Formats: sequence, C-alpha cells, structure tokens
Amino acid sequence: MSLHEAQASDFAPDWPAIIAVVLGVTAFSVAQGLTYPLISLSLESRGVSAGMIGLNAMGFAAGLGVATLILGRLTRLASADKLIIASLIGCSICLATLASTSELVIWFIARFALGFFVSMVFMLGEAWLNTACPDRLRGRVSGLYGAGMCGGFAAGPLAIPLLGTSGGLGFALLAIYIALVAFLTGLLTMGAHSRPEPSSTRDLFAFFGKAPMLILMVLMFGFADIAAISAMPVYFVKTGHSQAFAALSVTALAIPTAVAQPFIGVLLDRLPRRRVAISAAAIAASGYLLVPLLSSDIALLLTFAFIGAASFALYTAALTMLGEEYRGSMLVAGSAAFSLAYAAGSAAGSGATGALMNFINPIAGPIGVGVVLVVFTLAFALNGRR
Repeated sequence: MSLHEAQASDFAPDWPAIIAVVLGVTAFSVAQGLTYPLISLSLESRGVSAGMIGLNAMGFAAGLGVATLILGRLTRLASADKLIIASLIGCSICLATLASTSELVIWFIARFALGFFVSMVFMLGEAWLNTACPDRLRGRVSGLYGAGMCGGFAAGPLAIPLLGTSGGLGFALLAIYIALVAFLTGLLTMGAHSRPEPSSTRDLFAFFGKAPMLILMVLMFGFADIAAISAMPVYFVKTGHSQAFAALSVTALAIPTAVAQPFIGVLLDRLPRRRVAISAAAIAASGYLLVPLLSSDIALLLTFAFIGAASFALYTAALTMLGEEYRGSMLVAGSAAFSLAYAAGSAAGSGATGALMNFINPIAGPIGVGVVLVVFTLAFALNGRR
C-alpha cells in the first residue's frame, strides 16, 4: 500500500453513518426473520396450498433480484442515505399492507416489494459501512454489523409465539418498528459526513471478474449457512432426533453466531484477514464432517454453534476485505455482487443437501457440505499462496 493509500484508509470513522447502517441491517434481519415463517404460517392457516405459499416466497426472491440489477441506476438518481430511508419506509408500508388485508394477490405484490426494499437496505448499507469506516477498524465494525444481522434473524421467529399468526398483529407491530428505524436513520444521517459513490450495472458484472475469491467466499457462506438452517434440522429428524431438538439446533446455531462476530472482527483487525477466513472455512468444514460421528445431543449442539459462527465469519471476512481492497463505485457493485452470490449459494446449499439426503443417505448431507467446504478451503489457501 502506498503512503497515499495508507492515509486515505486511516481517517476518523463516521459513527452516525455506521450506527445508521447497523440499525438498518438489524431491522432488515428482523423483518426477514419474522416475515418468512409468519407469512407461510398465516397463509397455511387460511388453507392456501403449499405450492401457492412457495410461489409467494418466490415473489420475495424476485424482488431481491430486481433490486440487485437496478441498484446502480438508482444510486445515480439519489444518494444512498435517501435510498435507505425510502426503502425502510417502503418496508413499513408493505408490512402494514400485509396487516390490513388478506387478499392473496395483494400479498404477492407486497411480498415482491418487501424483497425489493429489504435488498436495497442490505446492499446500500454494506457499501456505506465500508465507506464510513477506516481500515484499522474495519474488521470490528464488520463484526458488529454481522452481530446485528444474526441477532435480527434470531429474534424475528421468537416473536411468533407471542404475536400469533392470525389477525395481522405481528405485521402491524413490525411495520411500526421499521418506521421508527427509518425515523432514527433520518436523524443519524443528518450528522453523517460520508456517502457511497454511485455505481452501475456494468460495475456489478465487472466485479465478478475482479474479485472471484471474494465472490466464492460469499457463495460458500450461503451454501453452508442455508444448509445448516434448512437442511440440517431435517437431517436430525431423519437420524432419530425429535422435532424439538431440530428446532433447538437452529437456535443453537443463531445465538452463538451473533455473539461470535465481534470477536471475529477483532481477529480480522489483528491478524492477516485471508488467514482468518481460511481458518473459518476449515472449522466449518470440520464441523460438518464431524456431525455424523457424534451421538451426544450436547456435542451436536456445540458443533453446530461452531459451524454457524465459522460459516458467518466467512461473510464478515469478505465484507472486511471488500472495504480493504476496493473504493468508490466498486463498493456498491461489490455489495450487489455479494447479494447475488449469497442467493446462488443458498439455493445450491439447500437443494444439494436435500438431494443428497433423499437419494443417497441422510448422512450424505453433512458430509457433502463438509467436502465442498474442504475443497474451497484448499483452493482459497492455494490462491492466497500464489
């Protein structure tokens, strides 16, 4: 790094912007963590078919995809802080719509719009986080960001037993919460002095060629993370555990993952970041390969906690390395590319693990994920050495 680059990366952190981004991603995570199961359960209680519920979930995914593709154009029309506030308000309106009507067509439209707005908060927030943060603090700030994201995902489903699945109360309270976050974000941005630079769709596709290893890190995170959340509970039931244990495994995954990310951030600031990421991938791979060998419930839950923390550490490391290696419009492009990579990885992780368990043996699920992560770890290590 040249003297100019070192000086450019060492500046006073823009704390109002950082706090606004962490608030926004926590709101995004709570919204996604609560609405995914709550919408499905609400539709099921009204007698909607499983196929139609799946199509409704695809509407959310379609919104995510559209947001990713037009993000660059929108950043040229308005600043990132205004887009984030507008997206939070949009999320609140979508949730209020779900609370106030039961018309299935309107739910499809609201679900698509919710996916669009949530994705905007997610991608712009990451770009802004790296713009607002000096490199000396980048890992720790990314760790706090990751903790907010994990904590939001974990907190969302926990509210369902309290709020119920009928009457729209859950959607209404969540709409009020998101509106308050939008208001606080607006107040915080008044004191912020940094903004991400506009990007373009061309930058998005260029990023895939410039940073294939960062893309692969996020792809592997999505692969391992969704396999743990969606496929591994099925594995536990198929291998003789109770449904209560399968549900507990997701909690054992989420809470330690959130707690661990700030500590991962400290390591990323004090040790070579690539080495931390390689170690995280190796721990996640070892955990998956160890699962079929364990019979103790406590040992399984502890291993699952390490799998969650190590898998998410890949994302925390990728976000930190994105800010370390790229500037300007490529930060927005990189965040959008990460969104696409995560979507592809999560789809592959859920589908491949389920197929292995169905067509070979339940044990093939965790072993398959572990083998994929071993191959990635070796490729990552050899790439770094080269």
